[in-house]
Amino acid sequence: MYSTDFTKRLLTYRLSLTHLKKVGLNDVYSHLLAGETSHSASLIRKDLSRLQVKGKRRGGYDIDTILQAINAYFGNKERDRIILAGMGNIGKAIIQNKDFEKHNIQIIASFDLNPAIQRKKFSIPVFPMEKCREIVVNYKIDVAILAVPAFSAQSVCDQLIQCGIRGILNFAPVNLKVPDNVYVSNVRLVDELQQVIYHTKQKRKHGEYS
Repeated sequence: MYSTDFTKRLLTYRLSLTHLKKVGLNDVYSHLLAGETSHSASLIRKDLSRLQVKGKRRGGYDIDTILQAINAYFGNKERDRIILAGMGNIGKAIIQNKDFEKHNIQIIASFDLNPAIQRKKFSIPVFPMEKCREIVVNYKIDVAILAVPAFSAQSVCDQLIQCGIRGILNFAPVNLKVPDNVYVSNVRLVDELQQVIYHTKQKRKHGEYS
């Protein structure tokens, strides 16, 4: 089993390789991919070796071969079905994101505590949380996106876990308490932005740019 850092790098490679493919390249050298991703060429070669991707003697690596290996690593050959908890502004934006379809991910249902939202029509059905277990079991769902307000995040998280969810992408600005067998990834836009602001100020302070 590979580390979280490894899987994150693969996603970075895939994004850059998809762009290079769109601009007309069919092959890529590790040093070119290094310039696109900010990872070292030696680390990229090591990662590709882990995926059992071999380079050409004079032509670098075949981009399609790398993309196929990365997609196979993430299991993108079969459609991954997930659910969404919370149909506020973030939830609505999520279901409109077309990138899920590109990577064979389907949000099959959403859940919300507000009966008024449950009655509205969206591109996916909205159910009360009481229906969660039935859908999770019937469709064999393991992963959920959590996009609810902070005050209800832990409660909804607990309900998702009780229904059988074992992976959560958390947009709520709270640290969720989960069992060891549940994986949580947090999306903290403000935290990420503050990091950018901090490091930018530090570079300016130390005269790295004017």
